[in-house]
Amino acid sequence: MPRLRQLTVVAVFASGHYEYDTSLLLMNVDDAAKLFRIDGVSGVRLKLADMMQAPGVARDLTRMLTGDLYVRDWSAENRNWFAAVQIEKRMMFIILTLIIAVAAFNLVSMLVMTVTDKQSDIAILRTLGASPASIMRIFIVQGAAVGLLGTLLGVLLGVLLASNIGAVVAFVESVFGFQVLPQGIYFINYLPSDLRGGDVTRIGLTACVLALISTLYPSWRASRVRPAEALRYE
Repeated sequence: MPRLRQLTVVAVFASGHYEYDTSLLLMNVDDAAKLFRIDGVSGVRLKLADMMQAPGVARDLTRMLTGDLYVRDWSAENRNWFAAVQIEKRMMFIILTLIIAVAAFNLVSMLVMTVTDKQSDIAILRTLGASPASIMRIFIVQGAAVGLLGTLLGVLLGVLLASNIGAVVAFVESVFGFQVLPQGIYFINYLPSDLRGGDVTRIGLTACVLALISTLYPSWRASRVRPAEALRYE
């Protein structure tokens, strides 16, 4: 039979983590020792100034301490959860890259249609002395300008949304009447946002590179337009 003891609840806290909020109790060490029938404490928790050093400190303590002891850090305690978050982050980067690739294909189709529509104008420029290289540069600049402008607007909107994701999620929940992150499934009751400049830069550079690469084929096709054939029926 479990032991029962009457205690007074002096405060209720919320850590934002469902597992801790439903199973963690903080109480006086003497009362805990009497309740569990142990002499003194059964464990010690260390708080570090840099949480990322916890795995290294745990390994050092394992080598230094002797006896029947069990040493673990926060990364080992929630290993499966952090591994799932890491996998989701990588998949999100792949999905975002595919979305950018689709946008790049749209840019290619737009430039190809522009080249097809402007064949007579390209032919006139060629007859006036424009070289194939100059024609190619014109469409590269046009495609790069569109791609860079779209990337800039996307990065600005993304940063703005990430910085105010809490208010956006609260608005969506209030409008549609459902909870975006149920605590029993995702262990958290809010959508965290950690905006990192390195991730934003990497995504922006990937979009810019794909936009520049997308301009090569339409520009090459424009440079191959033959003035005589393009102006035959004009």
